[in-house]
Amino acid sequence: MKKMSKIYTALIFAFLFAPIVILLVFSFNASKSLSVFSGFSFKWYRELLRDGETLISLKNTLILAFSASIISTVMGTAAAVGMHKLRNRYLRAAMDSVTNIPMINPDIITGISLMLMFVFVGSRLGRATSLGFGTMLIAHITFCLPYVILQVLPKLQQMDKSLPEAAMDLGCTPMRAFLRAELPEILPGIITGMIMAFTLSLDDFVISYFTQGNNFQTLPIRIYSMTKKTVTPKMYALATLIFFTILALLLASNFIGDEDTRRLREERQKRRGKAAQPKKRRRELSEKTKRRIVYSALGVAAAGALLFALIPPQPQVLNVYNWGEYISDGSEDSLDTIAAFEDWYQETYGQRIQVNYATFTSNEDMYAKLKSGAVSYDVIIPSDYMIARMREENMLLPLDYGNIPNYENIPDNFRNLYYDENNEYTVPYTYGVVGVIYNANAVDEADAEGWDLLWNKKYAGQILQFNNNRDAFGTAMYKLGIDVNTADKADWDRALAELKDQNPLVKSYVMDEIYNMMESGEAAAAAYYAGDYFTMLDAQADNVDLQFYYPERTNYFVDAMCIPSCCQSKELAEIFINYMLSEEPAVANAEYIYYASPNRLVYENEDYIDEMGEEAMDILYQGQDKFQENYNAYAYRSLDPETLDYVNSLWENLKIN
Repeated sequence: MKKMSKIYTALIFAFLFAPIVILLVFSFNASKSLSVFSGFSFKWYRELLRDGETLISLKNTLILAFSASIISTVMGTAAAVGMHKLRNRYLRAAMDSVTNIPMINPDIITGISLMLMFVFVGSRLGRATSLGFGTMLIAHITFCLPYVILQVLPKLQQMDKSLPEAAMDLGCTPMRAFLRAELPEILPGIITGMIMAFTLSLDDFVISYFTQGNNFQTLPIRIYSMTKKTVTPKMYALATLIFFTILALLLASNFIGDEDTRRLREERQKRRGKAAQPKKRRRELSEKTKRRIVYSALGVAAAGALLFALIPPQPQVLNVYNWGEYISDGSEDSLDTIAAFEDWYQETYGQRIQVNYATFTSNEDMYAKLKSGAVSYDVIIPSDYMIARMREENMLLPLDYGNIPNYENIPDNFRNLYYDENNEYTVPYTYGVVGVIYNANAVDEADAEGWDLLWNKKYAGQILQFNNNRDAFGTAMYKLGIDVNTADKADWDRALAELKDQNPLVKSYVMDEIYNMMESGEAAAAAYYAGDYFTMLDAQADNVDLQFYYPERTNYFVDAMCIPSCCQSKELAEIFINYMLSEEPAVANAEYIYYASPNRLVYENEDYIDEMGEEAMDILYQGQDKFQENYNAYAYRSLDPETLDYVNSLWENLKIN
């Protein structure tokens, strides 16, 4: 029985720590793959140190976690002391119940309710932007506070109640009695509560996501924003460093707790034998402590005053909202587009500027944030169908193309598209096409044609399908020759029947999971975006040969730069858009994200053509001269609410079955 319990314990620990061990090992992988270890390297640790945006997010996370843990520890300790001194047991029970609510309440409910409260208060105060560092700090204190109380309150209950009374009988004030008699007794609980608050704040994503402003991004949100493509191994390196830091912190806290227990035991033994002498020493120590506190406070105040005096005037701010991993950011020796724009603006206009760059994970997330009025952005980069929706709801400002002379580099076949037929609101950023990615080592070349490959029974259990209803239904409707924007329910029923026929062949419904599954050879074929195919090529295993082709009928899409109606600096936003169309940043962005550019300065650039290679240019820019014709015929458009609800119900039916 004892042997079985040891085996069971070992299995539990393996289950808990195996993912961390895998992450640690692959942080030293020479390639991007998470399935094949190509060799030992510190490459990703070096990349991490060059990733300015990630390091800023890490700094923001640490600042937020330290601030939230210290404030919640002070408030939680005071609250625990107050609750402990309550004499009415019914009131104490009520306070205990109220304290537990933030811990058992779902994070998403807490995050949404806090966001609504901040937006409501901000609108009453007439603020254009309701969310920022302050709102995130309040939110983190809110969910950290109960955990501190939960750690301190038991220590107060275990403490000898006569200690503070005896101290006050000997002449101590209540505050001094707390500091000299009670605080040493509950100190282990306070330290444990502070560490727990720190780790909870460090780890939080859901509540931070809903209370995040446009100028303060934490590390969990930064990592989540990368899922438009895939989380790069430099994040594994960062996670490894954080893991060992937290581990060291926990070991230190346990050591401190043991030392405090030993010291308190020794002091009690001394008090029993020598009551008078320790009292004198305590009085002398208290005076020394007072002096240290005063000097420390004066030093912190002087340092704060000096820092405040040295802070330069705040520069003009531009808030940009884009997809995750959708701009060249300086990693892997690429151009840091945001930093380059700040430098260019200062050289050109003689003024310093600060760009707050934030990311979203879907058009719907971006729309919800702007619609709520919680944040204010100056430049956004949504997709075509969302642009059409926002334009209909008066959420976009018309552009002054006089401030965007580089717009002339956009050819006619990328103008007058349905979402902006009069060229008033948008400047195209990238475009793309959905195609089929397959492993040539697992798929016969004769089968790699059209959408039929994804319904081929020969590859049952090796096919991946989109895990979103519009793209999944799109593959079936393109295969059947049905209009993907139809309002006819019978057409959608036919597409559902086709997806049900495919269902037994599907290994998994995926989005970002496709990267590892295709790169490792775990799947044979999948539908996905052309630009992401090239990201997968960089990390494919040795036994995998990924190839790509377009079916004749498929989805064409455009992402474009716009200015939302909440913009605070319209002229500056137009200058930024114009800069993004200039050659250096446009080429750097196209090389980094692998999506096709509608900017002729990019696709006619000889260095860009050489860098991308013949295959990439053929795939990315295939049929560019007929883009408008194909786009008008096959692109997704916004569905009416009734049709959208019906499609959602069909999708739920498919996934349930």
